[in-house]
Amino acid sequence: MVEIPPEVQLKATVKPGSVYYFPDDALVSQDPHYFIVINNNPITDETLLLVCSSSQIEKVKRRTRDWPETTVEIKKTEYAGFTVDSIVNCNWAFSRKTDYLVQKLTDGELRMMPEMDIVIVEKLRKAIMRSPKVEAGKKRLVSPW
Repeated sequence: MVEIPPEVQLKATVKPGSVYYFPDDALVSQDPHYFIVINNNPITDETLLLVCSSSQIEKVKRRTRDWPETTVEIKKTEYAGFTVDSIVNCNWAFSRKTDYLVQKLTDGELRMMPEMDIVIVEKLRKAIMRSPKVEAGKKRLVSPW
């Protein structure tokens, strides 16, 4: 059987709606989380723009009560990769180089999950655009214009 290098596996398949499950140092918890690629053009962009889901729906809603339009709830029935209903706080957008994810995959710390429906990705992009906390440079990666 031919072994496909992690770099080729990831770079050849990354697209809007790609979902990766891995631990990230930017989070308090060292547990893996689901990260969703929301760039318009992740293959050609220098960095990937990721949002992270949480199963702690009420906690996230309390934290974002001043900006409810910046969260997106995703039911486990809407995305096959989730085992529980989840929420994404789109005030936190993570920029990561593709090589960072390739290294996580190489080290066995990243799992590639089923692709998320583009309808949900569009909701995430709209929430990013509404966020007062996401920088303009990150918003350009998801802007429809």
